[in-house]
Amino acid sequence: SRPCLSLLAHCYFYTQDFIASAQCYEKLVQLCPNESIYKLYHAQSLHQACMYQEAWTICSNIINQSNLEFKVKKLQAAIKYGQEDVVAAKNLVDQCPADDVDTEINLGCLLYKEEQYEQALKKFANALQIVGFKPHLSYNVALCYFKLKEYAASLKHIDESAKEALTDMPPRSEEELDAVTLHNQALINMDTKPSEGFEKLQFLLQQNPFPPETFANLLLLYCKYQYYDLVADVLAENVHLTYKYLTPYLYDFLDALITQQTSPEEAYRKFDDLGNKHMEILRKATKRVQEARLNHDDGAVKKAVNDYEEALERYVPVLMAQAKIYWELGNYTQVEKIFRKSVEFCNEHDIWKLNVAHTLFMQENKFKEATGFYEPIVRKKYDNILDVSAIVLANLCVSYIMTSQNAEAEGLMKKIEKEEQVVSREDQEKKLFHLCIVNLVIGTLYCSKGNYEFGISRVMKSLEPYNKKLGTDTWFYAKRCFLSLLEQLAKQLVVLKDTTLQECIQFLEHCEVYGRDVVTVVEQPFDIQDMLSIIPQGKQTVVYEARYLKALFLKLQMS
Repeated sequence: SRPCLSLLAHCYFYTQDFIASAQCYEKLVQLCPNESIYKLYHAQSLHQACMYQEAWTICSNIINQSNLEFKVKKLQAAIKYGQEDVVAAKNLVDQCPADDVDTEINLGCLLYKEEQYEQALKKFANALQIVGFKPHLSYNVALCYFKLKEYAASLKHIDESAKEALTDMPPRSEEELDAVTLHNQALINMDTKPSEGFEKLQFLLQQNPFPPETFANLLLLYCKYQYYDLVADVLAENVHLTYKYLTPYLYDFLDALITQQTSPEEAYRKFDDLGNKHMEILRKATKRVQEARLNHDDGAVKKAVNDYEEALERYVPVLMAQAKIYWELGNYTQVEKIFRKSVEFCNEHDIWKLNVAHTLFMQENKFKEATGFYEPIVRKKYDNILDVSAIVLANLCVSYIMTSQNAEAEGLMKKIEKEEQVVSREDQEKKLFHLCIVNLVIGTLYCSKGNYEFGISRVMKSLEPYNKKLGTDTWFYAKRCFLSLLEQLAKQLVVLKDTTLQECIQFLEHCEVYGRDVVTVVEQPFDIQDMLSIIPQGKQTVVYEARYLKALFLKLQMS
């Protein structure tokens, strides 16, 4: 039945089952060979299914009809665009009527592909004025603003297009999600569900097409979780994607990271070469900024500054990866030297300042200098202090204490406590760890200096109330102090008051009560050792470890 096939093909097309849609239109072409419109729809379905060569062949066989000529040209241009033959696509678009709004949009897409974002933006904005609001068109405008680093304007357009597009859109199951949404969901949930995120990105890599960013994002996330063998495997198995989707900079960066696992010296040399190239680019970019300012050319200044910032964002990861080689060896003096040579370009970069602060802090004799780097980071977000990383606040407090600025440390801790109380009143179930981590770090410091009486009391206080403070990470750092104390007691290197010993036992009993559902092992995606582990799950909880530590304390007490 022609009407049924036509309706079915239409439905398949709009539910994005393009293969089924193409099959229906193919049958319609056989039923009605003189209806060229069915041939066009057949070609459109094949194009959407990324079967570009088949779609092109059908377009070439469509008999020229005045009412279909330009539609065929547009589709042929889209096919060439999908095949990344930009020159052929441009030639076909140029043959379309100049007063057709689709021509304007297609030219915008071609300009975007050529990274001419300002020109593309003009085309999309002009089309938007002609046809009025269209979600897809508004999204294109937002994308151009994003590439031009005008984030406020980008957010405005993306917000509008999302509102309009979602008003009549039903909820979708994961199987129905488009590739871009699936990709974005994988990234958004990566911190909480890394295994699922990796599965989604790996799945997308098998699809045709997939979002161009998928390949690089998968590799970088493998690096984040230190799965360097998987990075090497993916690169080796997808050489064609490497050339297509990775910039030379990113490939060299990943190559150096992989090399680091077998030869840190060779990796250091590769990072050094890469860093020197970037420093030269930054010097040239600085010169262009200065020249543009001398010429009072605001447009040139804006472009030069954007180029400089992009170059700096590429340089900083290289610098940090290079410094990390010495950091892992505990050679903090050498890390500081690496950071000093980059001060010319990075002295205003937040990531650089943060890592310099950590490096000075770890040397244990430069607390005053570390304070100078930590303070601006905290001051910037002082009104929303819980937005500052807990370890930054903890290290700043320790730096204050070690430089006899106890009043400043106390003031900062009171500020954190006050902010946590405000949040707790709004959400009583929310766990807050900032003040807990600050106290843990201070307690650990005193324990490391041999003052276990004060250090352990600080650690125990840090986890009160237990229902809000006891977590996998906080327990990990707390138990280290108790293990250190037990070792010193067993060796009879320290003497502990009976009351303090009793407080330790009571603390561990509280941890038993509240730690029943708190695991002691952080789940790692693809962690084969965990899957093969013969340790019963019950032993990977705070309740088990707290009982074990309590038993050791009782044994010492009896002896």
